[in-house]
Amino acid sequence: RMLRRQALIRKLPAVETLGSVTVICSDNTGTLTENRMTVKVIDVAGKTQNVLEMIRRGSHVLSRDQEQLKPELPPQTILLAGGALCTDALLQYEDDEHRNMVTVGDPTEGALLVAAGRYGMWKEDLEEGYPRVAEVPFESSRKRMTTIHPLDASDRAVLDGQRLEGLVDIGDAKYVGFTKGAVDRMLNISSRVWAGDQIHEMTDEWRERVNKANEDLAKDGLRVLGFAFRLFDELPDTSEVSNVEDELTFVGMVGMVDPPRPEVAESVSVAKVAGIRPVMITGDHPLTAQYIARDLGIATNDRVLTGLEVAKMDDKALQGQVEHVDVFARVAPEHKLNIVQALRDKGHIVAMTGDGVNDAPALRKADIGVAMGITGTAVSKEASEMVILDDNFTTIVRAVEEGRTIYDNVRRFIKYILASNTGEVFVLLGTQSLGLPLPLSTLQILYMNLVTDGVPALALAIEPTEKGAMKRPPYAPNESIFARGMLQHLIIVGAIIFAASFGLSLIGYDMLGNPAEGTTNFAIWQTMVFTTLVLSQMGHALSVRSNTEYILSPRIFTNMPLLLSVGLTTLFQLLLIYLPPFQNFFGTAPLTLEQLGICLGLSFLVTSGIEIRKLIINLTNKEA
Repeated sequence: RMLRRQALIRKLPAVETLGSVTVICSDNTGTLTENRMTVKVIDVAGKTQNVLEMIRRGSHVLSRDQEQLKPELPPQTILLAGGALCTDALLQYEDDEHRNMVTVGDPTEGALLVAAGRYGMWKEDLEEGYPRVAEVPFESSRKRMTTIHPLDASDRAVLDGQRLEGLVDIGDAKYVGFTKGAVDRMLNISSRVWAGDQIHEMTDEWRERVNKANEDLAKDGLRVLGFAFRLFDELPDTSEVSNVEDELTFVGMVGMVDPPRPEVAESVSVAKVAGIRPVMITGDHPLTAQYIARDLGIATNDRVLTGLEVAKMDDKALQGQVEHVDVFARVAPEHKLNIVQALRDKGHIVAMTGDGVNDAPALRKADIGVAMGITGTAVSKEASEMVILDDNFTTIVRAVEEGRTIYDNVRRFIKYILASNTGEVFVLLGTQSLGLPLPLSTLQILYMNLVTDGVPALALAIEPTEKGAMKRPPYAPNESIFARGMLQHLIIVGAIIFAASFGLSLIGYDMLGNPAEGTTNFAIWQTMVFTTLVLSQMGHALSVRSNTEYILSPRIFTNMPLLLSVGLTTLFQLLLIYLPPFQNFFGTAPLTLEQLGICLGLSFLVTSGIEIRKLIINLTNKEA
């Protein structure tokens, strides 16, 4: 059932824990959004250009034959070409006809390749002239990536029909480094900025202007990346980041849009009604994260904590914050671990999503580690209890719903077995205490334990989700299995079964003339008690399916195996009564219609009692 909902359970106890989840910590990209990055805005030299319509929103399919756009300014060429070179994503042909190309790799980097390709700058062509000879890989602590490329004096590669020296004075430089990353992490290592048609010193005023442009894009929910370059006279030593990522020339930035999944907003609402609090933990800019969280209904206030702020807090301070903050931005994997620990220390049952190697500690720390099936690494999947095969937040909510259903079915199973057996045991004890013979033979007791108890109980274990399952609070992990009215149900149903069967035992035994064992009347007496208990259990099986929905509601047809088991068990009971071979084996005797009617009427008391209890519960809930 979980697998049909795109949730792969790796560790069985996680199924029970899912029903108790109170907080779902989710990443943004791909889980809450469609993971369909597209460059919307290019901001260079102080000029902002909306290119979404030209690039074709959401299209990661390109053709070299399609009309190419022309860069308006030299820094736009440097930004797009440098952005394409400073990626690990690829463009591959979609089919053997080599007409269309699609992106392979990180969606953010794929969006950069698509944008560059639309301007006629293909990564494959660029790398022929500017092969990568060194790099400083992306790290979440730096939030930057840099690649180094040679400037061959004998064959200076062409960028969009222009030599690099035609765009910028390269002097005696032999290598160029392209850097991309979070804008705020780029500005503090940039000493110059390209504005207008010239390069200026990076002053505080320029930093403020760039930061303002960055925030304006982030407020619109865009993921913003900054781009810079640096010329080198010799190949730098990349073992020291400061040798490479320093004294950069800031070129500009791009704003990318990643549409929220259309179904997520509703799933967030469902989770909240179910007493589950969604929390966004992302590496995006705080304003971007806040915009998306507000759009999806996750954010209940304007408070956003960044990873740096989390790192500065002690455990007690963080515990005080996690109860009120729904959005965490610019978060590194180690910050996720701290957030999960703080939530657990506050008594929450936490489900945490993750896809990277560095997410493994947080996944292990969470009560339910949720790895991504599409983008997740093998390490993250190994550290998780559950894998979401479609990387969708909605699937997590559905898995929680299924977890509640499974736990509810365990409770139904126990309620049915214990209530029925309680009535049977007290009937036997009651008759023995009064000196009466046993109202059930050994084979009849064995039959009830194996058939009338076991078969419907197994069918109850596959009961579909009850209406309103996601409109009640989660189960507390330390909550007794007998809580939420279960003990009351056992007492009421057990008492009714006992009263009906024990009353029949006394009255029937007297009406039949206190028959001796081995006589026909004694067999009739036992058969009436036996039949009353069996029919009582069948009515109980149909009524115990829901605490609020009545037995004759449309729900009755949603579990056909249960209907089949009840129908066949009832039919087989009639065969035990009226077919001689079964009579001889089980010690039964044929009943008259009047006697059978008495059994049916008494057994109906059980169903009536449960349905009256449902009516009282529904009226009480309605008044509340």
